[in-house]
Amino acid sequence: MELNIMLLECCSQERTYLRYYGLLGQRFCMINKVFQENFEKCFVQQYSMIHRLETNKLRNVAKFFAHLLGTDALPWHVLAYIRLTEEDTTSSSRIFIKILFQELSEHLGIRLLNERLNDPNMQESFESVFPRDHPKNTRFSINFFTSIGLGGITESLREYLKNMPRMIMQQQKPPSPSESESSGESSDSGSSSQSESSSDESEKKRRKRRKK
Repeated sequence: MELNIMLLECCSQERTYLRYYGLLGQRFCMINKVFQENFEKCFVQQYSMIHRLETNKLRNVAKFFAHLLGTDALPWHVLAYIRLTEEDTTSSSRIFIKILFQELSEHLGIRLLNERLNDPNMQESFESVFPRDHPKNTRFSINFFTSIGLGGITESLREYLKNMPRMIMQQQKPPSPSESESSGESSDSGSSSQSESSSDESEKKRRKRRKK
């Protein structure tokens, strides 16, 4: 873990980001999975204290992790630690997210980045970056990525927001007349069967009395 922290600290101290550190971190992750797990812990730690970093350090750290993600040296599920809402982000964390995704777009291209983010197997990891729990959070995410020139990766989110009123209406829609009629018929048939069974029982009792 000390080696990971030292590498990240050296990278953040540079005036401008040096790709050398990204390549070095990538190589460590490829050699041993322990380094990969430690860099994942570093990602969580750095993001939690991102408001303490100067702008230059913040930029270098974001570019470093973007390199690891873009080369698959770091698993993409680390993005689950980012919750992109107005309440859960600060100006510093928004700058970090902005640089991170802009660098990923440069590494992979907007088309490949969009394919990665729409991978069905990874949606649980990305739902905090592209929230669908509330229209306000969904709009905030769309507006954020559009403002940094990456509106193309929010197409599925825009479609979801567009269809959201229809989905809510379907959930609140009362049962159709055909359904109510069928339920009424079933209740009528149930009551008629009960009345028939009760009449049969009374008929049996009468026959017993006559025999006596």
